[in-house]
Amino acid sequence: MLNADPLLRRPKLLNQALVARALEGFRPKADSPDKMWRLLTDHYVVDLDAVAALLPTSEPETRWLPARD
Repeated sequence: MLNADPLLRRPKLLNQALVARALEGFRPKADSPDKMWRLLTDHYVVDLDAVAALLPTSEPETRWLPARD
């Protein structure tokens, strides 16, 4: 689903150093990785591998099945 305006020209961040600088700039505004991702992609065209290397992954909580008797 495309949320950003395709007619709006956005700067490109194509290496990890540039993405890291942008993340530091957005850190005071973002209270979660989801919000950080949204701010980053609304303002820039980004290299997905660089973002994935810098943003923490969110692992789902393990849900254990009940033991059988």
